Amino acid sequence: MRIVIAKMSGFCMGVRRAVEMVLDAPAKQTEPICTYGPLIHNPQVLELLASKGIRALETIPECAAGTVLIRAHGVPPETKKRLKRAGFHVIDATCPRVIRVQSIIRKHARLGSAVIIVGEKDHPEVIGLLGYAGSRGHVVASIEELDALPAFDRAILVAQTTQNTAFYEKVRDWAGRRHPHYTVFETICDSTEKRQQEVQQLAAAVDAVIVVGGRESGNTRRLYEIARQSGKPAYLLESAADLEGIDLGPILAARSIGISAGASTPNWVIRKVIVGLEAMVFRHRSPLHKAVHAIMHTALLTNLVVAVAAGGLCYAAAQLQAVGPRLPFVLMSFLYVQSMHILNHLTGSRADRYNDPDRARFYERRRLPLTAAALVCGAAGLLIAFSQGLLPFMVLLVMSLMGLSYNLYLIPKSLAGFMFRRIRDIPGSKTVLIALAWAVATAALPPLSQPSADYGWTHAVVFLWTAGLVFVRTAFFDILDMQGDRLVGKETIAILLGEKKSLQLLKGLLVALIAGLPLAAALGIVPGLGVLLAACPACMLAIVLAYERGAILPGLRLEVWVESHLLLGGILALAWAWLR
Repeated sequence: MRIVIAKMSGFCMGVRRAVEMVLDAPAKQTEPICTYGPLIHNPQVLELLASKGIRALETIPECAAGTVLIRAHGVPPETKKRLKRAGFHVIDATCPRVIRVQSIIRKHARLGSAVIIVGEKDHPEVIGLLGYAGSRGHVVASIEELDALPAFDRAILVAQTTQNTAFYEKVRDWAGRRHPHYTVFETICDSTEKRQQEVQQLAAAVDAVIVVGGRESGNTRRLYEIARQSGKPAYLLESAADLEGIDLGPILAARSIGISAGASTPNWVIRKVIVGLEAMVFRHRSPLHKAVHAIMHTALLTNLVVAVAAGGLCYAAAQLQAVGPRLPFVLMSFLYVQSMHILNHLTGSRADRYNDPDRARFYERRRLPLTAAALVCGAAGLLIAFSQGLLPFMVLLVMSLMGLSYNLYLIPKSLAGFMFRRIRDIPGSKTVLIALAWAVATAALPPLSQPSADYGWTHAVVFLWTAGLVFVRTAFFDILDMQGDRLVGKETIAILLGEKKSLQLLKGLLVALIAGLPLAAALGIVPGLGVLLAACPACMLAIVLAYERGAILPGLRLEVWVESHLLLGGILALAWAWLR
């Protein structure tokens, strides 16, 4: 089964702006923080904001304090004045596209024109727009309601920004036939228009369509209506949990399934649906498919795949540096990475609740055995390091202590004036520190065990090559997890640079890594194996490019492929050693 995801899925510009404003507010504005009405029509985001103490204000009190954010849909101007009179510091998070419609209405209402708003009378955006029209405002939701209006000497027509484009085209035709002197404004958001066009094209190209988003979201419901009108099986899912309640027949029979999502649907919710859909299909296939999926899923949850990848990378690095024996260091890298990844998921799992809910549940239910496994792996890794010498042992011990302290508060909350209280609070620290830790464990420790080792360019090149590969691997996963990390306050490289610039950085770095080892081999700095190992960054570059094109979707297979490009280095080095 092929899954095709619409390019215009997830947060639109206005929703992303509103969510980021409310998340930034506690650090910049007077508390308590609240929003006037639900910030957006998505239950998962509202649940998260409530967990952060950011509540939705339904009525305006006579006297209040703190900060209130006006939601993306906007409010009538009188409401904003009442909020200020009550004592709130008001931050306007109204979508800029909605503000444009408000400005059009205000200008023409003052000039004496009637204002006809095409939309849902009870929708928050329409209520806000009516406030700018005053007594001259009229809301219609059908051609019949348009016919029932009196003929105005002067009138303008505007649409709710998430209105159905096909219906608004009928309204435009109506105005041209009946009242050609009416002015019709194009106010449907271009993002909404593109989403609706795309879901039409998607429905025509696939066997079934899934629309992901809140049932209270007007634009999500319209996407679902368009999908249903295609005649293909269509489903509206609020979350991955809704997969359990749908008719599986059309899904299992489909050769291709299209996924679209409303403008207020976070990426992590779409990702959950994709992962849940893949798992559901595997469960209903042959026993072999089911077993393979279960093994892959368990290996990823327990970090076995990433630990094996670290062992493979260590073997390749040792081979490049002509260091032996290699098996102790391969085991040590495997155990160190296994231990640190388990412990970091145990102590810093807030983002996993959104980015990887299966992993979050797995760790919550098995906290004690996983803690024991992490400690045993860590101790075994240190024991192997000690057998190789005091220096490798001390380096690995320091690294392990730093890894354990990553999510811990090193500076108490009671001490004021500190911006960074944990290592993880330093923006971008996760990506950089993981790359450096892996490079030390896989590339630096083997030569450190050789007392007579002559350190030079070979060691530096191999260290930078391994660090670069791991940096790309970690930063790529950060890109996939951007919205979940942003919502829990994690500042990764991807969040600091943005998705587009982060992908450009990774592609540039991968091109440098592809050229680096062959060049070093040509200069005699590393053996000829360096030419062969250029396949590792080349494979990762292919994965990144395929992700950009939408050919690979976030899910189980993508994770396995990303980790496997590191393991490939060990396989190639092993083949090289055997052939020689």
